[in-house]
Amino acid sequence: MPPARDPAPPPLVHTEGDRRSLQFKPGMIQSEMRLSRPDQLVLTYVRAMMCFTLFQRRPEHIVMVGLGGGSLVKFCHRYLPHSRITVLELRADVIALREQFAIPPDDGRLAVIHADATHYLAGLTAAADVLLVDGFDADGMPPALGSARFYTDCRRALRPGGVLVANLFSYDPHYRATLQRLRLTFQNRLCCFHGIAGNNRILFAVKGGAPSPALAMQRRVARWQGLWLAPLNRLLAYWVVRRVRRGG
Repeated sequence: MPPARDPAPPPLVHTEGDRRSLQFKPGMIQSEMRLSRPDQLVLTYVRAMMCFTLFQRRPEHIVMVGLGGGSLVKFCHRYLPHSRITVLELRADVIALREQFAIPPDDGRLAVIHADATHYLAGLTAAADVLLVDGFDADGMPPALGSARFYTDCRRALRPGGVLVANLFSYDPHYRATLQRLRLTFQNRLCCFHGIAGNNRILFAVKGGAPSPALAMQRRVARWQGLWLAPLNRLLAYWVVRRVRRGG
């Protein structure tokens, strides 16, 4: 039996001026928001993850692994009114902070569930159009969220043409092995936008099946790594967010 991990320290909420951040270690920002505009996307990697709308324009069901400060939840809840959102969060103390981060209460479209995503997703089949995996603790991404078993469960949980968006750190010593597992599980239907979020590698994996707009987009992005140049890909992420806000 593996040794038990030490209890996680409580999450830290830091407020300075108009900005509030969630941290698992002092100075290690997991999520950030503007108090004056709680549903604005502040961090680069979060805007990059919204590029899933290039693959799935009108997802019926979005499943998120990791609540954090709720940046993606708030944005999608407001600007994707056609989408139902399920959020899986392992830590009750993170969920308890939802009011401090202006995360809306559960309703007919939003459910924040206190659950271990590795167990929850194992029970889903063809249930989601988009699966956003952004689960981190004070030590980085838990190994279970990068395992072959977890990615197999993610693939089964997606509908044909569904897209998995995974946030990984390029400096994680297990990055290459995790990338390979993701590539094998999704039969090489994997792509990324070069340099879009610095050390955060935002990977997009599409579930195969019949031809779909998502598969066609995956092939185009894989060929050129998006718009090829990192500055152009970062501008693309800004454009995507603006388009979603305008209802495009």
